[in-house]
Amino acid sequence: MTPTAVPAHPPLPRPDEVSQFFWDGCRDHKLLIQRCTQCGHYLHPPRRVCRYCLSTSLEPTQVSGRGVVNTFTIPLQPYDGYYASKVPYTLAVIELEEQENLKMLSNVVDIDPDEVRIGLPVEVVFREVSPGLTLPLFRPVGS
Repeated sequence: MTPTAVPAHPPLPRPDEVSQFFWDGCRDHKLLIQRCTQCGHYLHPPRRVCRYCLSTSLEPTQVSGRGVVNTFTIPLQPYDGYYASKVPYTLAVIELEEQENLKMLSNVVDIDPDEVRIGLPVEVVFREVSPGLTLPLFRPVGS
């Protein structure tokens, strides 16, 4: 049996006119989250219409990048060949401090996966994982 070649690049996002600002912010090391100018709620992932008030007046807003681990899992089987050399890692839902239930999916880095706990305070850190692709990852506060 011939070994399968590991892809050199991670699966790439496909930004569109609604989400492009998010990826541009990551490139510039800014965590930009969409916010409704009518009711003030943050929305993630980005969308065309506010799910709270149905306004279409939405704009990118820089947030602190601080939050807590809401839930997490430690994958042991890679879903994509790129991740084969990276297991185990921590895949987590992070609740950002700007708003209750404002959550995003990311990885927790700079900590042993066995030490991650629900409620762990984290902060965003931007890492270029492939040429032209910078991701917002989260690390324990103060690490």
